[in-house]
Amino acid sequence: MSKQLAHAFRVLPVAAVLAAGTALAPAAHAAPERPAAIQQAVRLAANPYERGPAPTEESITAERGPFDIEEIDVPAGSGEGFNQGTIYAPTDLSQGTFGAIAVSPGFVSPEAWISWYGPRLASQGFVVMTLETNSLLDVPAARGEQLLAALDHLTGESKVSDRVDSSRLAVMGHSMGGGGSLEAAADRPSLQAAIPLAPWNTNYDWADVRVPTMIMAADNDFIAPAGSMAESYFNNLTAAPEKAYLELNNAGHMTFNSPHTTIAKYAIAWMKRFVDDDARYEQFICPAPESGGDIAKYTGTCPTG
Repeated sequence: MSKQLAHAFRVLPVAAVLAAGTALAPAAHAAPERPAAIQQAVRLAANPYERGPAPTEESITAERGPFDIEEIDVPAGSGEGFNQGTIYAPTDLSQGTFGAIAVSPGFVSPEAWISWYGPRLASQGFVVMTLETNSLLDVPAARGEQLLAALDHLTGESKVSDRVDSSRLAVMGHSMGGGGSLEAAADRPSLQAAIPLAPWNTNYDWADVRVPTMIMAADNDFIAPAGSMAESYFNNLTAAPEKAYLELNNAGHMTFNSPHTTIAKYAIAWMKRFVDDDARYEQFICPAPESGGDIAKYTGTCPTG
């Protein structure tokens, strides 16, 4: 190949190179398989928010994902509208910025009880901040405000602001923190995803939520009963563009405060699908998982775009 032709191939867009490669292939033989680097370039051109390798059942259920992370203490007084917390963030910036998730604990619950979500989610390609609430007695509305304040801190003055894509933000929370995540989703429709975990809230009207929302519950929850709370909230998400309800089998209210493979799997899949717009994770939520094992019940919409 001449230097002129080689230079032309280097400056052509990826799509043109692929087309040229196909055209130059001998008619009697199939075009060669695309090299992995080109496949990745084509994928990222279609979705610039994709982070990490293609998922498998093993990768999504692993205790740690493919990204190395660091843990950063956020002491009291670091920002407005929240108390303190911990940031877990990928250290590899070669793939660009990441979506961010704020996580709140429940009533009279310390940050430590939901800290396991930090490294579990961050190592899959998110910046995560777990919160110590202003007061252990904070009601859901206050927790929702603190979740949004934490996201504002992550995108504003935090030490990892350069790693966060401010257009791709999400919230999670357990119990009253789960109720708070519903409050946050109602207050800020620009959020990309919400995952209330065994949510508790005296408000049942969530018709204003326009954020893709997955509600998780436990079949033996006597604090925030699945049928009268979580499932009712789910049914009232009438304006959410996508929604899902997952009820754990043989589980209680506090199940969400310890590492749990099924909780992590579906939280990762939901966040990846809607925060990163990563259709590679759609396989885990559509078609709906069947009941059995850890899952007592699952229902929801299939992503439409």
